Amino acid sequence: MEIKAVKFRKDGFYSQPMVFGGEEGPDKYDKNIRYRGSLQNYLIDTGDEIILVDTGLPAGTPEEHPDENSIAFTGKDICSYMEAFAALGYKPEQVTKILLTHKHADHSGELRSFPNAKIYVNADELAAAELQGIDNLVPVQFTDGAYYNFPACQKICDGIYFIKAKGHTNGNSIVIVENDGLFYMIHGDVTYVDEALYANKLSVVFEDSAAARETLDRVRDFIRNHPTVYVSTHTPQGYENLEEKRVMDLDHPVETVLAQVDFAEQQATGKYVCSVCGYVYDPAEHDGVPFEEQPDDWKCPRCKQPKEKFNKA
Repeated sequence: MEIKAVKFRKDGFYSQPMVFGGEEGPDKYDKNIRYRGSLQNYLIDTGDEIILVDTGLPAGTPEEHPDENSIAFTGKDICSYMEAFAALGYKPEQVTKILLTHKHADHSGELRSFPNAKIYVNADELAAAELQGIDNLVPVQFTDGAYYNFPACQKICDGIYFIKAKGHTNGNSIVIVENDGLFYMIHGDVTYVDEALYANKLSVVFEDSAAARETLDRVRDFIRNHPTVYVSTHTPQGYENLEEKRVMDLDHPVETVLAQVDFAEQQATGKYVCSVCGYVYDPAEHDGVPFEEQPDDWKCPRCKQPKEKFNKA
């Protein structure tokens, strides 16, 4: 069995207030500390099946152009998700299953590009706007009982488990792959960066804070008791851990390498992009109202995050 990263954005960042401030509040943390960010999802080649965990941003999603006040930046395009997928040597028709960690567009953007795949999704996510009009969804009810200290799971095939992990969204899930004595924990956004895992901090992005805390506690307990490779979506630490088969040791964090950030001026398009869910604000679709003129309490129509989570496109 092989697990491979599908890498499509690099050189992003996540500020300490965003990735640490979910419980104490972002004001407790230093906005000038920016951890490395990226975007990648994952592919599992079992030898018999090609299984994807999430499917990137939709083709055509514009790059963000952050400034000194931006709290997150998903990164610069390497290529599109589908180009990154093709670069691994696979064709869309070969994909048999997709395991969706949650609804946000940076995880669900290309679901429609895999005609033969069954898309496994927590049944609690089915009403999400991102999933409407997709015929090949398989609602998961997590009927296979507990998986170690996680109360509810669904076995996908030998060595691959889909685990209920509510918090970041109400239908959030984790994938665990057992291979060669290691547990590969592929998660969506339980944390955005590994520093938050080590520090036991929640990000500011959740739909249920109590459930997010419970999920992070279970994740950390699992890691303490099993040799776990922690495989993230929003930081290059995700694919670095994967490539090095790095087993997480919560008492001995890997040394932090901070993001190198260039705030060079870019030509404005008038559009803005939500750094959480990928929603593109186009004034033409909002009665011509420029983003800057939306009231301070305006929120993303898709993920309900505030204006500060948006960057210029």
